[in-house]
Amino acid sequence: MDQNKKVLLSITSLIGIFIFTLITAYTVNNSIPKSNSKIDVSRILGVQTEKVLVKRVVDGDTVELQDGRKVRYIGINTPETVHPNKKVECFGKEASSFNKKLVEGKVVELEKDVSEVDRYGRLLRYVYVNGLFVNEYLVREGYANVSTFPPDVKYKDLLLEAEREARDGSKGFWSKCR
Repeated sequence: MDQNKKVLLSITSLIGIFIFTLITAYTVNNSIPKSNSKIDVSRILGVQTEKVLVKRVVDGDTVELQDGRKVRYIGINTPETVHPNKKVECFGKEASSFNKKLVEGKVVELEKDVSEVDRYGRLLRYVYVNGLFVNEYLVREGYANVSTFPPDVKYKDLLLEAEREARDGSKGFWSKCR
């Protein structure tokens, strides 16, 4: 093989390795979206949202905001970790930890469906962080199951499809707790 073909082959190989490395890094680094993305959910969806800072994660489906209000995610339920009358359930700690990585200390957007609050006074909301629909993402990754209560059923079909995919793919608690 002449010198030009060797150089061309080497360059092509290096480009291939570089592209493979970029794709791998992107996939690994984007399993949970980064917080520096600036996506305006209210503008994209054409709905009114409220932007708020999450002070702390209470559990897999409840957060406390900087102003002290608590938010319960609509349409989903995660295994219990802090319920006063229940033991910590299978995959509860994992769901809480995953939710914490997603939203704690971050500005999120809250979308109301029909109801304002639940019987405990918590706001009922769909939650977005950097354009990611948190309620759906928790279900799709197997950290939550669908639990809808009319009239708050706006995304019921989307959540049910995410649950089917998680169950069929044995993701999260679908592989660990059943």
